[in-house]
Order: sequence, then C-alpha cells, then structure tokens
Amino acid sequence: MAQKNAQKSAPQPARAQQPRQTITLDLVARLSPTALQAEKIGTAFGLEPVDFDGIRETTEEQIALSAKALESTVNETAMRIHLQRIVGAFVGSAHGAATFYSSKVTVARELTMKLANESRDEDRDGVLGFDTKAARAREFAAQSGLTAFALYAAATGAVHAYAELTGETWKPYEAPVAPSRNVSAQAAAAQLDALG
Repeated sequence: MAQKNAQKSAPQPARAQQPRQTITLDLVARLSPTALQAEKIGTAFGLEPVDFDGIRETTEEQIALSAKALESTVNETAMRIHLQRIVGAFVGSAHGAATFYSSKVTVARELTMKLANESRDEDRDGVLGFDTKAARAREFAAQSGLTAFALYAAATGAVHAYAELTGETWKPYEAPVAPSRNVSAQAAAAQLDALG
C-alpha cells in the first residue's frame, strides 16, 4: 500500500508545450471569405450582404468612444494594455468564426460529393419538399461564411482603432516562454561547476 502511494505521488514529467499559432489579422484574412466570395455567397444563397465598411467604421468609433471615456482615469500604459486586450478579443473572435466557417465548408463539400456518387443508396435525396442534408450543410456554411466576414470587418476596425489611439501597430500578445526545468537544471549545474 505504501508503495502504491509512493508511486502515485511521484512527480510527473513535464509535458513539452505545443507552440500555439499566433493569431493575427493577416491569419484571419486568409481564413475568412474575401469580399468577392462574400458577395457570391450572398447572391447564391439569397442572404443579406455584409456591410464590411460600415461594420469596420462603427467598431473603430466605438473603441475610440470607449477610450475617450476612460482617458481621464486610465494612464497611457494601462490604456495601451486595455486596448491590446480588446483588440485581441476582436481578432480572436474573428479567427474562431473563420475557422468554424472553414470546417463547415469541408462538411458541406463532403456531403455534396457523397450525393454525386451514383453507387450509394443511403445518401439519396430525402422526402420530397425537404432540403437534403447536403443542402442544409451548404446553407449553414454560407451563413457561417458571412458571419466570419462580418467579424473580420469588426476585427479590422479594432486594429485600425488601436493604431489611431496608440500610434502603434497592433501585435498579438505573446506570453514570455518559461524555460523548461531541464534547461534550468543544466544552467544550475553549469553555475555550480563554475563555482568549483
């Protein structure tokens, strides 16, 4: 029993941390539909077009109004940190929507390709008058695409507002990398060795 407890309390080796992909506005732009794609989506699916410029401008104005309301109480450094976080949230949200859109496009394509395969019976059209699963997946992907495009517009406005308010280009926050225990242990051993 004591041996089992000793085994349970033995320290676990530290896992190597996976490097996280830095989420930038450029990454969001690559994952989101372009203006031309968004226009085609709206036309093909009969959806309302996205007012990219209007969303971008409104977001810029709202962030500027918020900063103005805080400026008498919050110093310059605190304001920069606050705005960094706000813009990061906008960009992170747009990234999540763009990633979701990409996954829904993949699902829609797979379901549509199954329907095109003549030798499969289980994927045939359903009850007359109802959309097929593939048609519903395409519709959902289209709605997700326009959502991603709209959130990309908001993120663009937030990044522009940050530049206007701080005079700096927004960059995503990256936490400093903590040295691993092995490196620390090696450094300590080297220092002790140097001391004699």
